[in-house]
Amino acid sequence: MSRPPPPPPTTNKDQQHQNPSLQEINIKLIQSGEKERLKELLRERLLECGWIDEMKALCRAFTRKKGRNNVTVDDLVHVISPKGRASVPNSVKAELLQRIRAFLASTAD
Repeated sequence: MSRPPPPPPTTNKDQQHQNPSLQEINIKLIQSGEKERLKELLRERLLECGWIDEMKALCRAFTRKKGRNNVTVDDLVHVISPKGRASVPNSVKAELLQRIRAFLASTAD
């Protein structure tokens, strides 16, 4: 009994067609206007859960501690960004991910 030949290896082109790159996804989101809608949804959810007020308070506390004239925007971004990313509620992340997946499913070729 002979075995059937193995399937041909997938090429990068095949993989790209099956799984669009992040850059391709970003382009689709921008061109459709969905990226702006997602950003607005994110702003709304972060405001609703108090995340924005929490980040403002962290910035104010850091500025008071270091002295208003001794803090740059870069300092704030460097210190606050990791805390901010870590504190986004999982429910907000899940909602955005679901919306992105639904968008990709609706635009699949």
